[in-house]
Amino acid sequence: MMRDPLSGNRRRVTSNQQPVTSWPLVSIIMPHWRGQKILRRSLASLRHLNYQPVEILLIDNGCDDGSVAAAHEQFPEVRVIAAGKNLGFAGGCNLGLRTANGEYALLFNDDAEATPDFLAPLVEAMESDPQVAACQPKIRSLEFPEKFDYAGANGGFLDIFGFPFCRGRIFMTLEDDRGQYDETCDIFWASGACCLLRLSALQQTGLLDVEFFAHMEEIDLNWRLHLAGYRIVSMPASVVRHQAGSTLHPDKPYKIYLNHRNSLIMMMKNYAAATLLWVLPGRLLLDAVAFWYRLFHLDFLRAVAIVRAVVHVLVHLRSIYARRQWSQKRRRVNDGEILQRIYRRSIVWDYFIAGRKFFSKLPMAIMSKKSKLQGASDKEHVTGVQVASGK
Repeated sequence: MMRDPLSGNRRRVTSNQQPVTSWPLVSIIMPHWRGQKILRRSLASLRHLNYQPVEILLIDNGCDDGSVAAAHEQFPEVRVIAAGKNLGFAGGCNLGLRTANGEYALLFNDDAEATPDFLAPLVEAMESDPQVAACQPKIRSLEFPEKFDYAGANGGFLDIFGFPFCRGRIFMTLEDDRGQYDETCDIFWASGACCLLRLSALQQTGLLDVEFFAHMEEIDLNWRLHLAGYRIVSMPASVVRHQAGSTLHPDKPYKIYLNHRNSLIMMMKNYAAATLLWVLPGRLLLDAVAFWYRLFHLDFLRAVAIVRAVVHVLVHLRSIYARRQWSQKRRRVNDGEILQRIYRRSIVWDYFIAGRKFFSKLPMAIMSKKSKLQGASDKEHVTGVQVASGK
């Protein structure tokens, strides 16, 4: 049952771990398919959380290697929910979201590792502002601890043509974490590897789109949260580690297919028609360039993956249109405001042509003012990034 997390008169959570009258229940949702070692490591890290109360929902996504049974024996406090088959990340998470008893739900990958204090700052962000519908921690690489992780880094952004990037990661370039992005700020999307969701907001927007199966489904959900008038924030005071690519490496042809396909569908669902008319042709042109680049380098499998993505969209136009209607009927914010939250340039151009490999080198400014979460006024709160004109 989804309940209004703002009901009641409990004291607010504070990031410095001050005593509170009560803490809101957080449902931790972890879809799992295969991998005993990563699952055991992830669940063991959650045992050391300083935050309570939590419930841990392990979604058995058709596991066939015995790892769920072994985990349930070693971690009896975990509640196992059997999906019966592999529903993908989106379907597995949705099963957990429908079952969750908490006021907030934490999506947590089975290849992520928690730090003891990471959850309280995320809850604090939610408790501080009812317009915050999702937030994410700083996500560092488990394999290279000094670097940001591929899956979300320090908060996600989206360019005008639907290409995602992060504070600390653009395409395959991972930055070292030197504290350069430690401001709390608004972002466009919170990573599905680890993000806290306000369940009452999902009653308005719906859950993850199961047709995505995997990859970019959380960006689509975050876009719908923006359309409903909510905010998404990054909380760098919270830190987790993640092993990127343990399920599917970023450069695998199947992942390239999913990313191109889902990105196109996401744009077609969530942009207003007037915006889509001029943005979509530009995006298809970039996909064509990517196809010819792969073909020129005799990278046939990845070239075919791009073509398959476009073909899928053409074949499923009716289904995409129906999902677009669902999204647009729940819109409360026009694209004029949405475009203020999107990077209104091409990250493809900036990265591959202009050579801007780091987030800090992009023609945008990280606002240094305190965010509304820290007590600033509506006019002063951080919006994460702002395009710098004339540069």
